[in-house]
Amino acid sequence: MKNNRYILLFTLLITALSHVAQSQTSPEKIKFVRQGVKRLIFDEKQSIHLAGIEPGKIIGLSAMHPISHYTDDHSKVFVSEDKLLIQSAKESKTSIWFGGFNSFATYSIDLASCSGKGEIGFEFSDANKNEQCFVKLEFKDSMLTEVKLRVVKNAKDIVDKSIAVNLNEVKIIKGSIILQMLGSGFTLYLQDQGLPKVIGQSDFNTYIDLREKKYMHSFQSHLFADLKGGQVEIKKVEMAITTGIGLADIRAITYENGDPMLDQGRLWYTMSIRGRALDHHIQGVFSMDPTVFDVKLEGIILFDRNDGILRNEVASHLFYDRKNKVWRGLTTGFSAFANPSQEKKQLLAIESKKDPRFGFSTMTAEPIDMVGDIEDPHILFDSTAHKWRMLTCENLNGYKAVVLESDEWNKGYQKIAGPVAHNSTGTSIQKIGDKLFCFSGSSDRKIYIYSYPGLTELGRLQMDLPPWDETSGTRVWPNVVQLPDGYPFRYIALMMDRFNYPGLKGPNWTYGAIYLYHGYD
Repeated sequence: MKNNRYILLFTLLITALSHVAQSQTSPEKIKFVRQGVKRLIFDEKQSIHLAGIEPGKIIGLSAMHPISHYTDDHSKVFVSEDKLLIQSAKESKTSIWFGGFNSFATYSIDLASCSGKGEIGFEFSDANKNEQCFVKLEFKDSMLTEVKLRVVKNAKDIVDKSIAVNLNEVKIIKGSIILQMLGSGFTLYLQDQGLPKVIGQSDFNTYIDLREKKYMHSFQSHLFADLKGGQVEIKKVEMAITTGIGLADIRAITYENGDPMLDQGRLWYTMSIRGRALDHHIQGVFSMDPTVFDVKLEGIILFDRNDGILRNEVASHLFYDRKNKVWRGLTTGFSAFANPSQEKKQLLAIESKKDPRFGFSTMTAEPIDMVGDIEDPHILFDSTAHKWRMLTCENLNGYKAVVLESDEWNKGYQKIAGPVAHNSTGTSIQKIGDKLFCFSGSSDRKIYIYSYPGLTELGRLQMDLPPWDETSGTRVWPNVVQLPDGYPFRYIALMMDRFNYPGLKGPNWTYGAIYLYHGYD
């Protein structure tokens, strides 16, 4: 009888272990099926309004939008039929206040018409006009003739130059003038029909570093018009946080143990809102109901190293530490490329007590002694090992995935696995079933799956329509997330492509449409 009980217990144990083994999915066997794709290009429905001019809602123009004149002859400024008109028979220079200043916002002028000869654009300046930055389009009889940057310090011009690109391709000033401010530079677009066309670009931080907090504290934004006998009609002016021209570096926001954050019925993501070169991107925060494709811009995050500058680092992993009730994470110091002779690319530990997912946020950032060509970090606390572990990409004759560990989340990391054999990008640690796995994009048209933490190669992710073709780059971010019970599918992946925005000159890492996949096993 006793032996029978042992046999029964042994059988039950084997059966239970068998069920556990059967329930543990092998990630290379999951089939990911593409559900949708979209590229968010200055998506008006996604914009987060900061300030502006709405002519049809003005009562008391002189108080709501104070007007400054820089010449003895003053232009006429008035509202007519829901438009703001600026008219001048003689030469006049006019500045119309509309908001504060943010060097990471997008500014736009919805232009109804322009006639005669003159300039239209933006002025950013302090109250005493000691420091000013102008971005202007010159026109003659509605024809675009030049695009210029002018910077004034101590009431003296330090630069006044052409920043025009593709001038021969854009003839008429019509539609929306869009200025995408990018911290250490900007890109200027003109949009009438179809995609916004690039008409100007500049890196201006050698003249004036608008990332400095003092400018956000003191500068204000103005509509600027220099008329030499002419008129402009304006439907609207707006300053907003926007989706930019492409998204990339998509990573799910998690808790400290690596579980994805599913809050308010939505998954939360960090994505880089792309600008132009490596120092021109902005860390965006987005959310999405995993059952549909309703990606929503929630805010942007800047990073404060306590040196008077707000930096636009990207490729971040953000997590909420439930034990300490604080938001933490790691980010990649791409903003160093704004001043490469003074700063070095490195990983930074980031922290905030305020929830940084919404609106305009800042997080403190500190070096963790990982200086060099290292990027795309993903961090979690492994309660079994009682260690913090990081999966990241290090340039070791090409970017390769490595795993590091430490007793503390923000310092003291030592390598314990890797580098892998294959090129790596967008490295992430995700739970499939009850086990953690490491995922990595690559340059060889494959998304690799590795064991955690040892980085043994296990296989490749199956996708019916990957986010690339023979004409595009393939170093995408896998971003696989396992959903809890109750959803119509078990897995989701949100990825980007690497098609750059047309018309930009020089370095261009703008990317990226976003692709939604559902996974089935």
